[in-house]
Amino acid sequence: MLERDPAEDPEWPSPPAATGCPAAGTKPVHALPVAEVPGRFETALPAGLTDAEARRRRERFGANVIATTERAGRLSLLLHQLASPVVYLLAAAGGLSLYFGDWQEAAAVIAVLAINTGLGFFTELRAVRSVEGLRSLGTRSARVRRDGHIRVLPAEDLVPGDIVLIEGGDAVPADIRLVEASNLGADESTLTGESVPVDKSAQPVAAEARLAERASMLFRGTLVTRGSGAGVVVATGAATELGAVSRLVAQADPEGSPLERRLGRLSGQMVWAVLGVAVLLAGLGIATGKDLRLMTEASIALSVAAIPEGLPIVATLVLARGMWRMARRNALIERLSAVETLGATTVILTDKTGTLTENRMTVRQLSLPSGQGDLAEGGPSIEAGRLLRVAVLCNDAALGSGAGDGSGDPMEQALLRAGRSAGFDRAALGRDRPLVGKHAFEAAVRMMATVHAAGPGFWVAVKGAPEAVLAASRRTGDGAHDRPLDAGDRTLWRRRVEDLGARGLRVIACAERTVADPVSPPFEDLTFLGLVGLEDPAREDVPAAMAACRAAGIRAVMVTGDHAVTARSIALAVGLAGPGDRIAEGVPDAGLPDGLEDVAVFARVSPAEKLALVRAYQAKGEVVAMTGDGVNDAPALRQADIGVAMGRRGTDVAREAAAMILLDDAFPTIVGAIREGRIIFDNIRRFVTYLLACNLSEVMVVGLAVVSTLPLPILPMQILYLNVVTDVFPAFALALGEGRDDILRRPPRDPKEPILGRAQWTRIGLHAAAMTAATFAAGAAATFWLAFDPASVVTVTFLTLAFAQLWQVFNMRASSAPLLRNEVTRNPWVWAALLLCTALLVGPAYLPPVGRLLGLVPLDRNGWMLVLSVSLAPLLVVQLATLAAGARRPSGRDGRPT
Repeated sequence: MLERDPAEDPEWPSPPAATGCPAAGTKPVHALPVAEVPGRFETALPAGLTDAEARRRRERFGANVIATTERAGRLSLLLHQLASPVVYLLAAAGGLSLYFGDWQEAAAVIAVLAINTGLGFFTELRAVRSVEGLRSLGTRSARVRRDGHIRVLPAEDLVPGDIVLIEGGDAVPADIRLVEASNLGADESTLTGESVPVDKSAQPVAAEARLAERASMLFRGTLVTRGSGAGVVVATGAATELGAVSRLVAQADPEGSPLERRLGRLSGQMVWAVLGVAVLLAGLGIATGKDLRLMTEASIALSVAAIPEGLPIVATLVLARGMWRMARRNALIERLSAVETLGATTVILTDKTGTLTENRMTVRQLSLPSGQGDLAEGGPSIEAGRLLRVAVLCNDAALGSGAGDGSGDPMEQALLRAGRSAGFDRAALGRDRPLVGKHAFEAAVRMMATVHAAGPGFWVAVKGAPEAVLAASRRTGDGAHDRPLDAGDRTLWRRRVEDLGARGLRVIACAERTVADPVSPPFEDLTFLGLVGLEDPAREDVPAAMAACRAAGIRAVMVTGDHAVTARSIALAVGLAGPGDRIAEGVPDAGLPDGLEDVAVFARVSPAEKLALVRAYQAKGEVVAMTGDGVNDAPALRQADIGVAMGRRGTDVAREAAAMILLDDAFPTIVGAIREGRIIFDNIRRFVTYLLACNLSEVMVVGLAVVSTLPLPILPMQILYLNVVTDVFPAFALALGEGRDDILRRPPRDPKEPILGRAQWTRIGLHAAAMTAATFAAGAAATFWLAFDPASVVTVTFLTLAFAQLWQVFNMRASSAPLLRNEVTRNPWVWAALLLCTALLVGPAYLPPVGRLLGLVPLDRNGWMLVLSVSLAPLLVVQLATLAAGARRPSGRDGRPT
């Protein structure tokens, strides 16, 4: 607890100068001896700050955050709507109306301009805010000592003086002066540009050392690549070195997803195409004797209606909505491009622990030199005691007071609980054998070690992979004594490892040695003490997810560092592998030769082999999703088409490399995200197909009327009105569909497949032609059969085209979906849009001011019967054609929307 207020103390380092520019006459913190660091920041080792003091410092220094990107302002979004070809065209139409003195029409055009701009503004605002909100879900945490306890806190709660524990895989949450370091290394390329990881230590460096030479410091935004350590927070937020230069790591992709960029290009291309057609039609109309003003307004209105300016915005909205749906299902998307790729995934390379299993470790079996051991009441045997002492002290986890409290690796927490139940209190053991050094776990040696003072010498506790520990051992325990470890003993221990693994248990080994020098090599001349078998039960929901993968044409392959027998047991339990499937250990240097791609489980795989495995599958044309949690998984996560990091047990390095984070670490969440990715792509394709078919029908109606010298079936203001009604509400409703029930019972799509392929363009043309034909048929019937006056004829043709576009939404069902109950008819947004649009279409004819403005008049019963019957004709024709095509289609073809 501080005895004085740091805000009033001139010796307290100011936040911006905490690391680089000390007060005159004082050493910079990187040059201070370790013993002086806690005093400089008024903290205590090892207890850390009190909660009360941490709150005081939080009030003074603020949250440990750096503003990543400015929120998009409402004014900038509004101005973005005005910088649109549609706005320019509407402004031209309004100016033309004013020129001709038609004030009512000018006011109507301005109203349409306001509605169009407002819809675009609120749509984009919702999409942008959704994406901004998603960024806040991926919060970081840090392990901190406060009030003498280890706690896991949000990184933004750190304050200067906090004691932070660091280990390989962490992203450094603040600028930290190290006071402990064991084999510590950091990647500082984001800050210094150095591409090679830098060795770190607690020893002070020269006061004039450059940033890249301050080995006693860890800087915010850099990544810990190996080892472990502890340090004092010396700067937070904008006061850090990273904040000083305003640089951030792993910014979100500013260019959006490939799908958004393709839609943007499509919109841009159609702008010029539509403008060209509009100019051509205006010229033809004027040349054939039509009114100059009428044709000019018609060409402008047609351009406004036909340009799909909202495609990129709606795509962003659909993507953001889909990402929120995934986040609610524990899949946090880090990059928009991942959403598009999810629907094309063909192979999932999944980890075992925590993904297929519950990651709820419990010690089930001890295997000792004298035989099997247990944790029965009455205290453990001498051999079990020696093993458990190593398991408790060679450990980075911490237990809380409650049964479910604790921090650190679940396996290490399970070891601490087993030791506690056997009477081995970690604090008491630590007092008896004080910690003097630590060798953090490394993938290369697959062991970790702690060094403790013990009498005149030092005692080394080692735990790790059984084969690695066994290879480093020369003796084995025999009660309280040791004896040489011979070949027969090694064979026996290997057999025991296989037996425990066959029962689905995760196996680790423990060993010890005594040395005279604490810096002696820890992983040699060991005494082998035995094995620990830990149970991590399979998740109950994984078998159903595996069945869904098979139905979706997706192969799930287990890639684990665990033993083959353990991996096979879990694979069989969750339905990933069958009795006849192959299990491979490691990855051949040559990659995946023919036949090996049928392997269901790759066991004993190193991080480097994971990368080779991803590349090998990709070389065979697969779209690969890869799960990972460790620092060494980062290269494979970046290489994969979809890198999937674990949100609970994953390292910060893995999360930085991934495109998606599983907040619950569960395999079924991946399958759910793939389903959502397929739904998003289908909805965007359905929305684009519908919108372009409706727009093309309007172009065709006006174009054919001009070419054939017939009166215009729809007037300019009517075209603008259609643009607000049928081009907005039904299209948005289609974009919000929930997807088909059988969307995971079809094969993945080709990742190179365009949004609009030949089949979609064919449907757009045919549907537009059907609606165009219906419009002219209705006009002919109204003229020659019902003998309507010109105003009534225009009303009939307008309403026929409008209602034909509304019924067009039902043509957007997948070709193999049922006629009456499908993804469109089950979408409540579609029915709401149809009711709203029907009211907006029927109402104007019976509201004289609006009717005069739009050129609409009330129709009698015959007129309405004509409109409804003829407008339904395109729907019936298309549905009959779809049913006929479905009857001829070979069975087994997928039913994705076309």
